[in-house]
Amino acid sequence: MKKEFIAHRREKDGEAQSLKNHLVRTAVYTGQFASKIGLKDAGRVIGLLHDLGKASEEFQNYINSVTGKIDPDADGYVDAKEFKGKIDHSSAGAQLVYNTLSQKGTEGKIAAQLLSLCIASHHSGLIDCLLPSGEDNFTRRISKEKNKTHLDEALSYLGVEEKQIILKTITNNKITNEVIEKIKSLKEENDDLSSVLFKNGLLVRFLFSCLIDADRLNTADFEFPSNSRIRNYGKYVSWEELVHRLDNKIKEFECKQKKNKVDKLRNIISIRCFDFAEKPRGIYQLTVPTGGGKTLASLRFALNHAKHHKMDRVFYIIPFTSIIDQNANEVRKILEDKDEQGKYSDRIVLEHHSNLTPEEETRRQNLLAENWDAPIVFTTQVQFLETLFGSGTRSVRRMHQLANSVIIFDEVQTIPVRCVHMFNVALRFLVNNCNSTAVLCTATQPLLDKIEPIQRALSISKSQKIIQNETELFKKLKRVNIIDKRKKVEGWTEDEVTELAFGELEKTGSVLIIVNKKNSARKLYQKLTENNAGEVFHLSTNMCPAHRLDVLKQVNERLDTKKPVICVSTQLIEAGVDVDFGTVIRYMAGLDSITQAAGRCNRNGIRDIGNVYIVNPEDESLDNLKDIKIGADDAERVLREFLKTPEEFDNDLLSPKAMERFYKYYFYNRSKEMNYPVRAENTQIGREDNLFNLLSTNLLSIQAFQRTHKNNSPSLLLKQSFQSAAKAFYAIDSPTIGVVVPYAVEGNEIINQLCGTDMIEKQYKLLKAAQRYTVNLYPFDFENMISAEKRAIREVQKDTGIYYMDKQYYSNEFGWSKEIISEMENYIIDNRRNDEIRKQS
Repeated sequence: MKKEFIAHRREKDGEAQSLKNHLVRTAVYTGQFASKIGLKDAGRVIGLLHDLGKASEEFQNYINSVTGKIDPDADGYVDAKEFKGKIDHSSAGAQLVYNTLSQKGTEGKIAAQLLSLCIASHHSGLIDCLLPSGEDNFTRRISKEKNKTHLDEALSYLGVEEKQIILKTITNNKITNEVIEKIKSLKEENDDLSSVLFKNGLLVRFLFSCLIDADRLNTADFEFPSNSRIRNYGKYVSWEELVHRLDNKIKEFECKQKKNKVDKLRNIISIRCFDFAEKPRGIYQLTVPTGGGKTLASLRFALNHAKHHKMDRVFYIIPFTSIIDQNANEVRKILEDKDEQGKYSDRIVLEHHSNLTPEEETRRQNLLAENWDAPIVFTTQVQFLETLFGSGTRSVRRMHQLANSVIIFDEVQTIPVRCVHMFNVALRFLVNNCNSTAVLCTATQPLLDKIEPIQRALSISKSQKIIQNETELFKKLKRVNIIDKRKKVEGWTEDEVTELAFGELEKTGSVLIIVNKKNSARKLYQKLTENNAGEVFHLSTNMCPAHRLDVLKQVNERLDTKKPVICVSTQLIEAGVDVDFGTVIRYMAGLDSITQAAGRCNRNGIRDIGNVYIVNPEDESLDNLKDIKIGADDAERVLREFLKTPEEFDNDLLSPKAMERFYKYYFYNRSKEMNYPVRAENTQIGREDNLFNLLSTNLLSIQAFQRTHKNNSPSLLLKQSFQSAAKAFYAIDSPTIGVVVPYAVEGNEIINQLCGTDMIEKQYKLLKAAQRYTVNLYPFDFENMISAEKRAIREVQKDTGIYYMDKQYYSNEFGWSKEIISEMENYIIDNRRNDEIRKQS
């Protein structure tokens, strides 16, 4: 460049990073990331041009004003607050790419839109090509006046040689050929137009992810040079070494002296996973009964599969933060290095979720989580779905890391029904077009391969089932009987459930009761504790995570020491929580939930057989719990059919055949919800539509365009409303508001400190610590609790948006309450629990 331009200034010392250096380094990274799917040259060009608009007097004045390099009274000074985010530096590169490539025929126009869309969006998240209203937003952006995008000005500062290099790079036939070849590869045999266009959108998002990560990586490492000593940069301990470490642990298990039937069957499952590891990349099912040891068995498959195919990383996608800890710790103990002080190095196993304490979230963990830069990554289903479909740039940055990886979905049946179409097609894209392998793990395998329309189903043949003889395995691992005790009239009263629970406690010593509603859990708990408080425990999401963990610890201590215990819980205990009760009582729900509940009974096979009772509580309304209500209705149908012809289900309600019948009914009844419908009142869309449509054909937006353009269609390959769809997407159905609660000494201390500090750095650390002391309230409950009449919720400091709950509304038994909890009640509870702890010690 004729003139030295600045991309960034380091905040600490004012050191400048040259624009040329930033563009070249970003281009290298973007090309490297995109090369995983054959788009190296395309990646390099968007990296090279993404910040071209910074080569303008307006932007240079802005950045120098912000960093104090221009005196406020001098010419060229810019008011930083007034102009923040208003100086366009992303359109220039987009225009240059589009104007150059679109002259190269139809294929050139296709590549032009795809690449320029990534550049134009790199500060906002992918923009809408068509707005839901029908406006051609992409053309408006790419046709923006050049005096506002600074394209001509930026080009004028380039030397002749630099200009030639850039134009030669853009017009290189490799770029167009790469893009077109990749687009052609997206179509599968059964695809319709909408599925292909949906994958076109995912391809754009993938390339966009490469650019975002490259840009943020180079910028952050300039700002904090010490990052380079912490990051892995994709260079990890070899798979051979990790396989060796796992094999050593497996040998320990095999040498175990006392092995029961369950231990032996877990070993058979592990061996089967090992034998399957050299299969080609693809989508596989691992259907194993609850308690079948699938965490380590799937790890054995993943490490050996990654080693065989030279893959980059292994992901565990887990539905709930409540079970990530135990799974990640199990793997960390086997695979992670330790330093001289005996602490884990955090270079191998990365946990990425919201419930990490500040102690657990080291600087390395935090840095590596930004772009999943570790060989083994444990993250949540929410993070995974946000990465594929969420708004902004923070989550999408990680998407490219899913390429050339083994992705294990634990409890895959928990994928939200409304996301099924999007999830399925995205999974096919990751496997078929990004060279990844997916493993769908669960005891209750959903029929993702049998949904309608077939174009949005997974393709899974018998050869893709890691366990070939699933029925035989389920028979051998049978540890419980399902006993249907539903009443035909009225249903079970709380007194009757209490009587059943205490009767079973006498027989087996431990009882788990799983209910559908938090209010039911509280009322039943209170009934059970009228005479037996010391042995009864309560679990629900009205309790903060730290509270739930404390209760689970006490429950497990009683189970381990064979002391009588009853636990009343909502369904949060069903998925993956490692507890083993003598008896389980399950309120009527879907067969998937009943099966998961059964996995908490006689889990380790230490009894001959355990009993799981299905009861139907009286006067239970599930109208506001659609998933549970429809699931319960479909389970009732299966129970009726089982009563008539049990041989059709291999004489077992927990058999794969029973689960297949249940999902056949359940998915049929919910088939119209699987494309992620949005209502007319959704402010992002403004009409009834669905996200699959908005991210593929976008027919309704095209029709809106035609109404104002004499029935002509927009001349764009990509017509998706990317940004509108992303803003309408929620991985969790109902958005909630977090409130810090005064549980235990730590919770109270965090609230006191949040109310007293205005230091941003300290507030950040406190907020991280507060996540384990936070409950999530629906907007209706939040408004009720924060109202002037109650003032049960207050802001820690004005305009911070951080809230805490008054201690009068948090119970040490059952969490937050809409009514005041007396201090005497909490005092009695604390003393009662302390007496129990003293007795145990």
